[in-house]
Amino acid sequence: MDTRRLILATLLSAVVLIGFDYFFPQGPKAPVPTSTQQTVSAPASGGAPSANVPAAPSVAEPAAQPDGPETRVVIDAPAVQGSLSLRGAKLDDLVLKAYRETTDANSPDVRVLSHATQAKPDYVDFGWRAASDATVHLPDANTLWKADNTHLDATHPVNLTWDNGQGLTFEIAMAVDKNFMFTVTQRVHNTSGQAVALYPFYRVNRGYTPETNGGMLVHEGPISVIDGRLNEGSYKSLRKDGVPPDNVSWSHQGTGGWAGITDKYWLMAVVPDQSAQVVGAYTYLPQKNMYQVGFTSTAPIQIAAGQTASTEAHVFAGAKEVRLLDQYEHDLHIPMFWKAVDFGWLSFLTRPVFFVLDWLYSMMGNFGLALLTFTVIVKLAFLPLTIKQMRMTWKTSRLKPKVDQIRARYKDDPMAMQQHIMGLYREENVNLFGGFLPLFIQAPVFWCLYKDLYVTIEMRHAPFFGWIKDLSAPDPTNIFNLFGLIPFNPAHVLPLLALGAWPILYGATMFLMQKISASSTNMDPAQQKVMAFIPLLFTFFMAHQPVGLVIYYCWSNLLTALQQVLILGRFKAADKKSVPSKS
Repeated sequence: MDTRRLILATLLSAVVLIGFDYFFPQGPKAPVPTSTQQTVSAPASGGAPSANVPAAPSVAEPAAQPDGPETRVVIDAPAVQGSLSLRGAKLDDLVLKAYRETTDANSPDVRVLSHATQAKPDYVDFGWRAASDATVHLPDANTLWKADNTHLDATHPVNLTWDNGQGLTFEIAMAVDKNFMFTVTQRVHNTSGQAVALYPFYRVNRGYTPETNGGMLVHEGPISVIDGRLNEGSYKSLRKDGVPPDNVSWSHQGTGGWAGITDKYWLMAVVPDQSAQVVGAYTYLPQKNMYQVGFTSTAPIQIAAGQTASTEAHVFAGAKEVRLLDQYEHDLHIPMFWKAVDFGWLSFLTRPVFFVLDWLYSMMGNFGLALLTFTVIVKLAFLPLTIKQMRMTWKTSRLKPKVDQIRARYKDDPMAMQQHIMGLYREENVNLFGGFLPLFIQAPVFWCLYKDLYVTIEMRHAPFFGWIKDLSAPDPTNIFNLFGLIPFNPAHVLPLLALGAWPILYGATMFLMQKISASSTNMDPAQQKVMAFIPLLFTFFMAHQPVGLVIYYCWSNLLTALQQVLILGRFKAADKKSVPSKS
């Protein structure tokens, strides 16, 4: 019976692991608000719709030709470095100093923003739109701005200026903090002699379709929060629904919020003034294979003659560090910014599990050790339930001879057989379902741990000991090439031929648990032979999971085996004392 529960626990974990997000997607597909679509649209030409309301963010094809060579402002802050293009005032060159592409020390830094002319452009731009009936000369993608400094760092902001020749001077003040947040302040000085009404916009651009390897486990693509509601989109839905002439597959009007494009570990997002009325939109331009996510103000900023108006926003381009996102959410009042990390529908459990692991890591300096300690904490927390489960298993095993007698006596009357068996269990105070309760309670813990290992950047490239350099990746060793002695990896030919050392240890600990359970129960020998294949199957299954999860299960299996030996030993000793000695 205990072996069956063990197998059920493992199968349940696998079902949760594989099927949870398939049957329960991470977020509802955001519907297109009909009323918003009627009043806010985004023509491919970049023009504005009727009613003098500017279009939702989309690429505008500038008519003006470049008026000089491109120059750049160097960005060198504590966490990021790159450059800002003065051609169009685009933030389009940024790498992260603390993160590398691989665990190799010589691996290049992770790039989150790149030029529009490169193979995989990712950039952020911002500016102004005028009402549809206005003829204001506005800065565009070819505008060459002037900078008051050649370098931008955490202590020295940069001011960009451009004069449209019609009495309007545009300014952009850009600053960066010690992490990944830029502050963008746009100003307009009006000396034209007449009032002007303009709409500010902020936009994230991605000029390619990335490979998403997260499957259903992690959201990658357009993401936004407006009016306290999380909206997630996919590249596929944008390509399908974002068709001319509007190219907008989703839009929503509300107050403040944030919007951008998220990858598994990285985020590009624009954050408008949290008191401003804005319309956010997900846009796809097929002629450029360009995805755009951003905001446009729904109310124009009025600049009277002789006056200056300004608007401030923020741009995030960097790693989705959990505590840093929480800090920005608190300091800048960004609603639900923590949801940039896809903790899933069980976030009320997943996040606390992460914070426990992160705290243990801060104490020990090694996420692998934090995992082992977390396992001990889980075992201690569930110890009362485990003892109860094993007591039920022990009682059930002791009653098996009596149950077999009832089955033999009432083999021709199944109803009477079941009644007498259940009566025997009631008489001995045996609750069969109580033994399964700990399995169902521990399943969410397994899921939360797996989710945290998979989606949080704190686990990325986190080393353990020996050959484990990244707990969030599968074990890199392989028994089929003698753990690297043969200079060939058969997994490149057939993924099934990937079996590392830790998954093998996991299978061994699972086999050990089966042996201990079989020694304390009366399992049929034929059934034991069938069950012997289960550790082998799950060994290959776990070979493709994050090695941190495999280490967790190896250690958990060893602790469980130790618990079984100690607790069953106490039950056996108690039984011997309760049996009167023969004189």
